[in-house]
Amino acid sequence: MTNALEVDNISKHFGGLKVTGNVSLSLAPGDRVALIGPNGAGKTTFVNLVTGNLSVDAGTVRLGGEDVTSKGPMERVRRGLVRSFQVTRLFQDMTPEEHVALAILQREGRTNRLFGDFRRMPQVLAEVDHLLDELGLEQLATTKVSQIAYGQQRLLELAVALALKPKVLLLDEPAAGVPQSDTGRIEQALAELPADLAVLMIEHDMDLVFRFARRVIVLAAGEIIFDGLPSEVIENARVREAYLGSYANASSVA
Repeated sequence: MTNALEVDNISKHFGGLKVTGNVSLSLAPGDRVALIGPNGAGKTTFVNLVTGNLSVDAGTVRLGGEDVTSKGPMERVRRGLVRSFQVTRLFQDMTPEEHVALAILQREGRTNRLFGDFRRMPQVLAEVDHLLDELGLEQLATTKVSQIAYGQQRLLELAVALALKPKVLLLDEPAAGVPQSDTGRIEQALAELPADLAVLMIEHDMDLVFRFARRVIVLAAGEIIFDGLPSEVIENARVREAYLGSYANASSVA
């Protein structure tokens, strides 16, 4: 089986500072992987290298076996690599159905059409309704984002990502800033992601990591120091020292 994503020995320096050093990992279709590490570990830089927002100094990035190292962010999106952000990047004066419709039209290369036309496109409208219904946003379809609770905005961001039909989805702290009362709906949405979708989630909430991930990768000082099962990560001495000390100790007491 061809991996959905392969990162091979990518490196990045800013001046004389090495922020990513020979990092390699792969995701197969259906993988659920959490990327964790201390602040300053290089997680955001790594994701920017994978998505093409930063160019690598060395190494390769492949999607579905195709080398996309020289491709820009939008070209990678077209090839199935989609990212959600730690802070929502939605248009406050647009509605959920407009956001999702725009993503569908972008996916189909029809953004040159007049935006209002999507209501006269039965297939697009049906897909919009389906995605919003799946994420519990159908009652808010025509409400401006500025009037929607933050937790629901995070769900909308996920709907927009899914409308692009990704093969690889990078989630940057999907529940960050969301009230505790709304995190259950987000976790439910994560649990219901397509089974063949490869997901890499950056997350600091270790309880969420252990509920979501089937594999955990730990990044420290720009290098991978652990790649394995969630049940093994707490016991790893290097991970304890670099990141998980307090969580591991609390878990052992519990």
